[in-house]
Amino acid sequence: MDVLSDIVAVTRTGRPRSAHVRWHAPWGQEFASVPGSAGFQVILQGSCWLLPLNGEPVQLSAGDVVFLPHGSGHTLADSPASLVTAPACGPDDREPYDAYAADSVDRSGDGGPVTVVLCGAYQLDPSRTHPLLLTLPDLIHLPAHSGRHPELRSAVQLLAAELENPRLGTDAIVPALLDTLLLYILRIWFTEQPARGETTGWAGALNDPPVTAALHAIHRDPAAPWTVAKLAAEAGLSRAPFARRFALLIGQPPLGYLTWWRMATAARLLRTSDAPLRSISAQVGYASEFAFANAFKRTHGTAPGAYRRNS
Repeated sequence: MDVLSDIVAVTRTGRPRSAHVRWHAPWGQEFASVPGSAGFQVILQGSCWLLPLNGEPVQLSAGDVVFLPHGSGHTLADSPASLVTAPACGPDDREPYDAYAADSVDRSGDGGPVTVVLCGAYQLDPSRTHPLLLTLPDLIHLPAHSGRHPELRSAVQLLAAELENPRLGTDAIVPALLDTLLLYILRIWFTEQPARGETTGWAGALNDPPVTAALHAIHRDPAAPWTVAKLAAEAGLSRAPFARRFALLIGQPPLGYLTWWRMATAARLLRTSDAPLRSISAQVGYASEFAFANAFKRTHGTAPGAYRRNS
């Protein structure tokens, strides 16, 4: 898979949650901070205000998409002055947005203007949170603009239709559409960042062809015997300039990121497969099961076998 798809696949855990909610003004709904999650709000009809815990209120209109990659607490309301109900989810809930276990919910008010919101959350594994996600701001707002992001709008419309009118296959379609929605949000945000040379971090890395080429090589074949020189060749640069460029944008040296990705991949394999440790060791580039176990314990604080049992 490409880098962005890989990152989502490795980081996300459990089943994403979503709901189609209709509010009648006046209304206000708090969403508590949920560490280890990423939430989204999509305004399907009407308008409302998003009130973050820190920062200025944001007015939202139909078609707007808001992504909260760190599970930050916030409130949605028809007006900043409206009374707010108890949180829809909290740190002790088994799954974010459990208060909206139903796919479609109607919150009746006093018969005022209607706002329809598609809300949901992804569970993330804090021990495997990719550094790319850590660099994202607390709130990403993608305003609706005529003709912009048609693929994102299509995913939203399909997801809303499935939640509002569940049919045969909905249980399989909704998680796939949620993954699609998440990838579109991330793709749009990263591609709309300033051009290469004007920004650093992962936003700069994913818009930098040499560094992206090296990242694709690592993700395509993490078991390969990569060296800085071999990765530099993939990037089309000499060794020293490549190493400096990679570390500036990614925040760690090429081989440091390679080791981190191998251990994240190993953690996913341990959680999702019954493959023996020797097979997983080979898949992430370790000829010795003993060397793999030591590297895994340094990264995750526990041996591979114990990690699998606890997962």
